[in-house]
Amino acid sequence: MKFLVTGSTGLVGSQVVKELIKQKHVVYSCYNESFPQDGIQTKLDLVNQNDIKDTLNEIQPDIVIHLGAMTNVDLCETEKNFTMTINAMATETLAKESAKQKAFFVYVSTDYVFDGITGMKKENDFTNPLGFYGKSKLAGETTLNKLVSNWCIARTSTPFGIHPIKKSFPLWVKENLESKKKFPVVTDQFTSPTYVPNFSKMLIEVATRQISGIIHLAGRTRISRYALAEMIADKLNLDKTLIIPSRIDEMNWKAQRPKDSSLDVSLAVEILEEKPQKIEDSLDLFLSEL
Repeated sequence: MKFLVTGSTGLVGSQVVKELIKQKHVVYSCYNESFPQDGIQTKLDLVNQNDIKDTLNEIQPDIVIHLGAMTNVDLCETEKNFTMTINAMATETLAKESAKQKAFFVYVSTDYVFDGITGMKKENDFTNPLGFYGKSKLAGETTLNKLVSNWCIARTSTPFGIHPIKKSFPLWVKENLESKKKFPVVTDQFTSPTYVPNFSKMLIEVATRQISGIIHLAGRTRISRYALAEMIADKLNLDKTLIIPSRIDEMNWKAQRPKDSSLDVSLAVEILEEKPQKIEDSLDLFLSEL
């Protein structure tokens, strides 16, 4: 099948492209500044609606996986116009053009569409984002609900994996532990950490099977940042007393974070061949790659 992937140079996108090629698909890897290492390099400016239209019309993909996004949650608070353009307006244009091409459209969204008052959210639970990042991603979701054509919203949580530039949370923890300097980690923020190779396989299965609607594709374990940091220290036999327990309201963050954005992945467990992984298993796989 012919895939078009936006955000192909990011932490998740680069792995999705690798997995698609491994599965013998034709992949157009869209980029704006950084060149993708894999796939057919395809220049695409998500700010430019005409560029989006021309690119989809030229390629005529079977499936579009939209991973391109403004994901720096603090920067989203100060760059609101750009954030909304990338995360919502570009999503709407991509979805409409995909519908014209009769391409299945997959939009990767986030656990931050929830307010975090309670966790283990199901697909149809009420959304109420706290920060502008979550609001912009929810705006992207809302544009899809207006379309009749086939689409899927795949929400994920705290993706981690290997990337040449972007440093995910477990690697940040490992490097801090190895530096033997104390560092703060919040005890009151719970998520469903998601190993990127596992997520990529689930996402591609959803895309190729054209599973429509909303689905949560995340790790199977609800865990606090602090407990995850301790787990990493234990697995690496490093000094976990270096990890200073802190609280969200003590952190100097511009954007408000949900305290519990963990996702219920029961639907994915039930219907997918590639199952969401427990954190113990995915963390072992991640650390073995370092």
